[in-house]
Amino acid sequence: MSNKNKNATLAFSIVSLLLGMFLLAYASVPLYNLFCKVTGTGGAVRKVLKGSKNVGKRIMTIRFDANTDKTLPWDFMPLQSSINIRTGENALIFYSAENKSDKDIIGTAVYNVTPHKAAQYFLKIQCFCFVEQLLKAGQKISMPVSFYIDPEIENDLNLRDVDTITLSYSFYKVKEN
Repeated sequence: MSNKNKNATLAFSIVSLLLGMFLLAYASVPLYNLFCKVTGTGGAVRKVLKGSKNVGKRIMTIRFDANTDKTLPWDFMPLQSSINIRTGENALIFYSAENKSDKDIIGTAVYNVTPHKAAQYFLKIQCFCFVEQLLKAGQKISMPVSFYIDPEIENDLNLRDVDTITLSYSFYKVKEN
């Protein structure tokens, strides 16, 4: 094989490697998010179709947090800072969002649960975070979150020390209309 062919093969290999790394990096975030939503790993919660039929004995404090990306001109906050609920008890809380700009904006919320080890027991029935949100210029809305803590958390020895769980959302701009 001539030096010219060796150089061409090496250049093709390097370009292929770089392209493969770029594609893997690009795909890793959505793949990881999907994995976390399905398994409850990494602070992501699972979506369920209906509430719990069993109510446990343990009472837990659920705290609510809200963050907004600096490029999104929205005021976003929970309407209550925390609640106390019994495991298995269905809860309904609301967040408020207001578009402070003169343009219609679509945003999306990313969520997580801390401590991360409790995420697999935090089950959402309905959430504004499941779909993108369109807020018209100056519009203010209340957005519901319906959830419960799986009573099975009471049997997890690794979570006996957890009595407070934080549900946190971060809103990001998808596009302006």
